[in-house]
Amino acid sequence: MKKIDFDDLVIYFEGEIYNKNIFSFDDEFLIIEHLYKNFGFNFVSKLDGVFSFCIFDKVKNIYFCARDRFGNIPFFYTIKDDKFIFSSSIREILSQISYIPKINKVALSKYIQYFSTFGEDTFYKDIYKLEEATYLVYEPHKELIKKKYFKINTYKAINDENRALNDLEEILFTSIEKRLISSPSTLLSGGVDSSLVSAIYTKISGKKIDTFSIGYSEYKNYCELDFAKITSKHIGSNHHEVIIDKKTYIDNFYSTLDNFDEPHGDSASIPLNILLKNVNQFGVNKLLSGEGADELFLGYDNYSKFLKYYKFRDSLSDEQFSFLDEIIGALQNNTKESEYLRRVVKKQTVYNSFGEIFNDIQKKKLFVNVPTFKSENPKKDPVDWMSYIDLKLWVSNPVLTKAYIASSSNSLEIHTPFLDNDILKYVFSIDSDIKVGNTNKYLLKNIAQKYIPTEIINRVKKGFNSPYNEWLQSEFGDSILGIILEVNKETKFFNEVYLKHIYSLASSNKFKQHLYSLFIFSLWYRKTYLQ
Repeated sequence: MKKIDFDDLVIYFEGEIYNKNIFSFDDEFLIIEHLYKNFGFNFVSKLDGVFSFCIFDKVKNIYFCARDRFGNIPFFYTIKDDKFIFSSSIREILSQISYIPKINKVALSKYIQYFSTFGEDTFYKDIYKLEEATYLVYEPHKELIKKKYFKINTYKAINDENRALNDLEEILFTSIEKRLISSPSTLLSGGVDSSLVSAIYTKISGKKIDTFSIGYSEYKNYCELDFAKITSKHIGSNHHEVIIDKKTYIDNFYSTLDNFDEPHGDSASIPLNILLKNVNQFGVNKLLSGEGADELFLGYDNYSKFLKYYKFRDSLSDEQFSFLDEIIGALQNNTKESEYLRRVVKKQTVYNSFGEIFNDIQKKKLFVNVPTFKSENPKKDPVDWMSYIDLKLWVSNPVLTKAYIASSSNSLEIHTPFLDNDILKYVFSIDSDIKVGNTNKYLLKNIAQKYIPTEIINRVKKGFNSPYNEWLQSEFGDSILGIILEVNKETKFFNEVYLKHIYSLASSNKFKQHLYSLFIFSLWYRKTYLQ
């Protein structure tokens, strides 16, 4: 974080405020000073941007800290001997306290289930994360105050499809325009989201933008370069491809992991880091990306599948629930489908997150003693719930953490126009039936028809995947299991028999994300506590 010392305030800030034009200043620090002095703690709700900051009020002897509504930039803190220590990096906090805290088992449990920590937990006891859309106030010798300054409103005000389409198109243009930079550049996967951003960005900027894509020299089933080329040709961009092989992946594996303060289970972090290393060489320092569109506009195939589970649940009578409850225990529970059916019958939350790896039953098999945490009560509308919980557990944590670490490690910034305050508010105000439509990402695809080729709109969604399991298995083989068992011998967190079972499944390309998360955790633990 950058720091500026004023007469009665010290302000630490990282990020960018997009709505600077409505204030009297063009500098983030001056804006924050002005707003804090005039509006107090409530000023943070007036900000539109990506940010993490701390204000030390010299007169009142208090710290006031906040993060943006999506949690684009991290904020960590600890209190030691009434001293408030904070940073956007856990590593910097560790250097200030000069010891390694014990591991937080609740954070481990969250990570095992959802790719990363979330909420206020980090992997280190007594080091906390400030949640997205939250501010805190700390005064020495007094209780720390935390408050959500923004909550998603799901009241449905828009029930006309044409109005929704027109409004969304206008808001999306505004969102991209406020993120306009001198050398327009985008990450282009070849999917609808990044293609639409790139097309609108080209139109707004009036320039030949630079687009960057990644592909693989082997395992071409993971490669989307052909689709990215179609969009690039359509919008006339300066297109740059980064093609990686196993050697490049392995050469960057450990160095990428070292960029993270904590274990991070998203395997896409390594290819993204490699891509951004190459982007940096072109003199680009800011890019736009398509994160958030799937979650806001129901882009994952999983959403339509889960809506069927919810519809089935709502169709059941008490007698049918009772009958299914009697027989559910006899069903095989080693598939996702049987687990979702079990949740329906047991009247549990059916959808937990797109980023769910180990479910509750698998966690009971994995852990010797499962560290528990409280889950959020689901919203009544499944469409609202799926979008909401994915923004909270998936986007605001593993997705944006990955983007922040990979970009900042390469002296870059990634900006995400779909994750915009106005888009967020508007999308949740649209009637759910209109959002669902007759295909995934229904509303966005209707808008995209004006700007990108039909073959991009109608293609089967792949997601940012890579042959990580094939390459890791080929490079490390049984040593993957060896490292996991070595760490488990010290920690005794997991059941060894189940660890071996997971490894055997991943060897045949099943449960590969489960193994990856365990491997990444074990590498981190060994480096942090055993060396």
